[in-house]
Amino acid sequence: MQFDSFTFLLFFVLVLAGAAFTRGWGARKNLLLVASYVFYGAWSPAFTLLLAGASVIDWFLARRIHAAATQPQRRFWLAASIVLNIGTLALFKYGPFLHANLALALAAVGVHIDPWSLGLVLPVGISFYTFQSVSYTFDVYRRRVEPIHSLRDFCLFVAFFPQLVAGPIVRFTQFAPQLVEPRAPSWSGLAHGAVWMVWGLFEKIVLADTVFAPVADAAWSNLAGLSSSSALAASLAFAGQIFCDFAGYSCCAIGAARCLGFDLPLNFRNPYAAVGFSDFWKRWHISLSTWLRDYLYIALGGNRGGRWRTYRNLMLTMLLGGLWHGAGWNFVVWGGCHGVLLVLERLARGEREGATNEPSGLSRLVWAGATLLAVVALWIPFRSPDFASTAMFLQAFTLSWKPLDFSAVCALTAFAAIVLVQWLLRDRSLDALVARAPMPVLAAALATLLVLIVLSPGDTHAFIYFQF
Repeated sequence: MQFDSFTFLLFFVLVLAGAAFTRGWGARKNLLLVASYVFYGAWSPAFTLLLAGASVIDWFLARRIHAAATQPQRRFWLAASIVLNIGTLALFKYGPFLHANLALALAAVGVHIDPWSLGLVLPVGISFYTFQSVSYTFDVYRRRVEPIHSLRDFCLFVAFFPQLVAGPIVRFTQFAPQLVEPRAPSWSGLAHGAVWMVWGLFEKIVLADTVFAPVADAAWSNLAGLSSSSALAASLAFAGQIFCDFAGYSCCAIGAARCLGFDLPLNFRNPYAAVGFSDFWKRWHISLSTWLRDYLYIALGGNRGGRWRTYRNLMLTMLLGGLWHGAGWNFVVWGGCHGVLLVLERLARGEREGATNEPSGLSRLVWAGATLLAVVALWIPFRSPDFASTAMFLQAFTLSWKPLDFSAVCALTAFAAIVLVQWLLRDRSLDALVARAPMPVLAAALATLLVLIVLSPGDTHAFIYFQF
């Protein structure tokens, strides 16, 4: 059940109507929890049991952490949560990958093991809700939050359907206060939520699926036929596709939550206008990058212990962050390259300008251009299924330049427009734009977006981050 499907539209209207007419905050939360499980069960009813079971276990373990009398007992219950959550994630997501690499390593010393035969299907959204649940037990362990008494409320926190399958990864500290005060659909919430949802659907349906995806997919499905110009167009097309696809989902999630009276955190803040690689990770997939910072980088020691330990922690964090995206060495390489860029940036800028200071003037333009170029280039191994495909794609840049077809020109123009708009609105949000826009202008803009969405001829693609 995708946000860009008529099935979801019908489902969402029914949930809105039910939430509006249900009396009592407890009854409304019951409705939202049932709706969330129905939403998730549309992909696989069996995995709804996995989602519910993981929620019940973490709710129980957090209470055990809080009640433990000694620090070793607290560590034991926290370790139990980590092992169960990450172990389940590893089994479903990384089992075949780890088994294949173990088989290769053992084969080198003459040991043979049978092929992977479990045939497990990756539960949609498991990476997102696992990280969300683990952050709760960590926060209880660190005494940042008290364990929640209501099992229903905790299950709703984990399974809240707007952000369940592709984020944002919501912290308990962000969501728990919203479970206390009664919330319901309102005209103001519906209006603001509708703006976010329309914009998200425009990014997904018109830009990601119609403008960018055909160009990127055509290139990667015919690597032998690439020219230098088509490789460039495909690189920028995929950069536009993955942004509009994922940012579009996040906008829809924020909008759907607002229609129901809830607030979700911003997940993107004009990332292609970043000045430097640390700035990029403050703007791209913000809920994941801050999760990795708070629960992995800091847990490893952060910037304590000297420069080289800081660089080590950065590299480990980005390598594991790359692996989070998928069970493949291409994702590890992608994350590792971003880690190297973050380290090099600290070496180049840290002592001269300070790690948190942005450059100015011409230096700012150089950093911005280098950041965008590197980010786009690194999307190539991210998109490629293996290293051989990456090598073939990169080799195309050494070939002749050929005229581009109309779809490639449209993709290049659209990507340039995205970068320009993000620079012009670098530190402004959609809410700020809506607040300042005259009502006739806003109404005309929304009507135009809706017409483009309805008339869009592109094929519907599953949201890219569903696979992660």
